[in-house]
Amino acid sequence: MQGNLLRVAVFGAGPSGFYAVEDLLKQTTANGQTIAVDLFDRLPTPYGLVRGGVAPDHQKIKAVIRQYDKTASRPGFRFFGNVTFGSDITIDEILAHYYQVLFTTGAESDRRMGIPGEDLSGSYPATIFVGWYNGHPDYRDLHFELSQVERVAVVGNGNVAMDVVRVLARSVDELAKTDIAEYALEVLRKSKVKEIYLLGRRGVAQAAFTNPEIRELAELDGVDLVARADEIELDDVNREFLAEHASEHTHQRNVDIVTAQLPKGEGTQARKIRARFFVSPVEILGQDRVQGVRLERNRLIKDAQGTYKAQGTKVYEEIPCDMIFRSIGYKGHPLPGVPFDERDGIIPNRDGRVLDATTKQPIDRLYVAGWIKRGPSGVIGTNKPDAAATVELMMADAQQQQFPSDLHIDAEALPALLARKNVRYVTYADWRRIDQVEVASGKKVGKPREKLTTIPELLAAAGK
Repeated sequence: MQGNLLRVAVFGAGPSGFYAVEDLLKQTTANGQTIAVDLFDRLPTPYGLVRGGVAPDHQKIKAVIRQYDKTASRPGFRFFGNVTFGSDITIDEILAHYYQVLFTTGAESDRRMGIPGEDLSGSYPATIFVGWYNGHPDYRDLHFELSQVERVAVVGNGNVAMDVVRVLARSVDELAKTDIAEYALEVLRKSKVKEIYLLGRRGVAQAAFTNPEIRELAELDGVDLVARADEIELDDVNREFLAEHASEHTHQRNVDIVTAQLPKGEGTQARKIRARFFVSPVEILGQDRVQGVRLERNRLIKDAQGTYKAQGTKVYEEIPCDMIFRSIGYKGHPLPGVPFDERDGIIPNRDGRVLDATTKQPIDRLYVAGWIKRGPSGVIGTNKPDAAATVELMMADAQQQQFPSDLHIDAEALPALLARKNVRYVTYADWRRIDQVEVASGKKVGKPREKLTTIPELLAAAGK
């Protein structure tokens, strides 16, 4: 090792990446080593899904960015945005410039339902719609013709599904005060959507949504949350589930919130959110585009291992819809030269140490944290202890590992490599220029910011 400096590369500038960076920069090893961290992202902007995934009407959640900004001000931190792993820089090049490499690249791709009609026009993964209305450069050129759509089905009832339902149902005047992309706002102004189906394969007691999320749907202006008594009535298995989870008050409260909607029936508002439970799509209907979805009714069972599952009853129904979004789980993308578990959609690892795909033994100097380590679970804050656990392993390994003696770890080696390869990377100071432009543009129209949504626009604002 060169002197007492441990230089680390982190790929993925979302919550896991920033939490890991914060922990790394706080470390001083037993030998008095100091840590320098370079944080990379393929986009010119930091913050990952906090910028590109959190719903625009949930601005309070985005306040965590202030903490990440403080982390970026720590000595030893550098940001390299607009750098794509595998093409702009390879695994071998990274390992030649850093003692350790940490991947925190998340789980951005949707799992498929695997049913007939899934590829019909009007059938989409929910995450691309989320990326579209959030101004993510990957999705800003998509087109969602909501002026031709009256009914939408959203499959799943986790965080992403709830965000999609809420953005479709909320008034445009309310959304206009958020950082939603302006082009998305214009499409939503012309929306004809009047019914949104929220489809869950298990019951309200097992739903993935939180109490605040379902309560928010129940309190939206101009919207009725409609439920069916036969789908939320508790049978013996559901009562047993609630008894076993009595200490987790979320389950019972979700039941109570949805049950409280029953007395108003269909309600009187122009838009309806129809919360359906114990239903699974088995076919998307239509010839050239989505016209409906065929559902199988389910019931809750408890298997021999004590797991509560939805079991199909072979009773079917069809509901009309013009568009469908699936939100049934997410998985990571493989990175060139890095092992990948296709089935689980993660980088194979043992407690954060990357494993060789053949030998199943840890690969020296490679680590993971966040969703690419454990799969998509928890909320933003869940990534903090997860990142800390991996960093602890990294520090323990740093005391034991014999690092190659020919590493190019001086501060200017990596920037020089990128310059030779003509990579237009964005520093954190460049990002702050982008931030100033966006905030100033938003202020003119009463929004927190007006996002720049193409790579050329972002690079121009950064002065690149």
